[in-house]
Amino acid sequence: MHIKLDDLCTEDIADFLQAHLADMRATSPPESKHALDLDALRQPDIKFWSARSENQIAGCIALKRLGHSDGEIKSMRVAPQWRGMGLSASLLAVLEQHARDAGIRALWLETGSMAFFAPARRFYLRMGFSECAPFAQYKPDPNSVFMSKLLI
Repeated sequence: MHIKLDDLCTEDIADFLQAHLADMRATSPPESKHALDLDALRQPDIKFWSARSENQIAGCIALKRLGHSDGEIKSMRVAPQWRGMGLSASLLAVLEQHARDAGIRALWLETGSMAFFAPARRFYLRMGFSECAPFAQYKPDPNSVFMSKLLI
């Protein structure tokens, strides 16, 4: 497995992200969908990593800078055939190391409150995140769970 910064220019990553957006549309009402599309992920304040095995995309994660010392995790996804093998933890470790190196002291994320997102919530709790109040532009939403983690 190889995890690297991705320029978001290949067709397979576009397809992978479309599947991610389709899952979000199927499980979250439109007013509670916060997943970013390809163009939104191509912004200068966002770093995006993909994980590949034998040139096949297995997962991705993105970090959006939220000011000087905060960052938000976006677009975390692992392909179904790679789930349960530790790839999520590897992707998060790469993101956290980059965040530390960039002077980010706290990570934030928004995920769904529905049963579909329960594995993600359990994962983030295991990785040291705690539930918190809405942050940045987010507002209280019964369909969202907000989490944060200090990196110091």
